[in-house]
Amino acid sequence: MAWFVLVVSGVLEAVWAGALSASEGFTKPVPSVVFVITLILSMAGLAYAMRTLPVGTAYAVWVGIGAVLTVVYGMATKVEPVTALRVLLVLGLIGCIVGLKLTSSSQ
Repeated sequence: MAWFVLVVSGVLEAVWAGALSASEGFTKPVPSVVFVITLILSMAGLAYAMRTLPVGTAYAVWVGIGAVLTVVYGMATKVEPVTALRVLLVLGLIGCIVGLKLTSSSQ
């Protein structure tokens, strides 16, 4: 259950990062509210997962999922450039996240 919650929390991290950008310095109310709600839910999920998962693994996976999804969203919406090197680096991040899960002693 901790891994599932951690993955959902990582997805929510990408959502709050996007909402933070869309809020334009908290000048737009809807993205600002989405940011606050998803930030709280994401942190709560991370805290829950850290009760049973090692802190370093949980935090790295959480950040990694959020970073990968944020970059992929940026590429998909053409806000960020898509290059072979950037795609390779994102795939490397995914490989590291999977590797941390596979080598974790906590289930």
